[in-house]
Amino acid sequence: MQIKQTSTSLPQAQPLVSFIITDYNIPLEMLEKCVKSIFDLSLNASEVEVVIVDDGSDISPINDIDAAIERQDAIIYVRQKNLGLSVARNTGLKVANGKYIQFVDGDDYLLRAPYEHCLDIVRYHEPDMVLFDYTSKKEVEIPFAFEGPISGSSYLHNHNIKAVVWSYIFKRKILGNLRFTPNLSTEDEEFTPQLLLRADTLYATDSKAYFYRMRKSSLTHDKGKERKEKRLSDAMSVIIRLQELSQNLPKAERVALERRIHQLSMDLIYNTIKNTHSEKHLDATITKLRDRALFPLPDRKYTRKYSLFRKMVNSPIGRKILLISIGR
Repeated sequence: MQIKQTSTSLPQAQPLVSFIITDYNIPLEMLEKCVKSIFDLSLNASEVEVVIVDDGSDISPINDIDAAIERQDAIIYVRQKNLGLSVARNTGLKVANGKYIQFVDGDDYLLRAPYEHCLDIVRYHEPDMVLFDYTSKKEVEIPFAFEGPISGSSYLHNHNIKAVVWSYIFKRKILGNLRFTPNLSTEDEEFTPQLLLRADTLYATDSKAYFYRMRKSSLTHDKGKERKEKRLSDAMSVIIRLQELSQNLPKAERVALERRIHQLSMDLIYNTIKNTHSEKHLDATITKLRDRALFPLPDRKYTRKYSLFRKMVNSPIGRKILLISIGR
């Protein structure tokens, strides 16, 4: 692993935010836009730190990035062999010095006005986490509403969460020993609920502060058979791990995490139908969930979508209808 500190001396003050950018063969113009979107924020030189983790790209982008970005002194560049997104993020956490952490995928970028709203919450309230929204549209509406402070477990108990790790900024000290599991394609789904349970003060805003770029070549949109099967297998692994974790939690936190486990179980069944169209695969998934006492899906008033899907999938006839109707 190679680390390049682009400044001549390390900053004296702790940065307010470390932005951890992961990169693997991302087009240079996208990576530059990502970095520039951070330096366009109102953070002064002592408040911002950018950590670029290059996960074994064919060509290192740092020299071209250095030439294009004026504030090279705030960039730490780490190059490692290709070990996957989870390991790249863990590397970023190891290097980052900021009080707060913000993950950014190198082909995405931050939207200035709505992200400034999130930074204002950080500056004035110093919460453990700020959750925000994301968009694939370049124009966003202003103003922005928010709720809080509440605990992360209370939020998890009452909401369906968006687990993607770039949809929130969080205080580094709540991490403890929590890290991403290597070689897991659904690593966000395992990481985010655990992080929420560690947050005593949380704010949530409808601010669409993150621009998510839909790229056909990204891992998320890889529709190959092997990739689909791995995502389904990894999703089951995450459900099992979270369930095992929940058994050792206090009651309030256990109930909060159970909501997420039930939601993930529903999503797994839906995605099994959508991606395989196979009654055999569906039966195998249901059997594994049944062995964990996660099927039939429990009668909970989480959302209307959950209630309707639960009624359908808990019935043999309903499952046949779903096999015919989903993804056809």
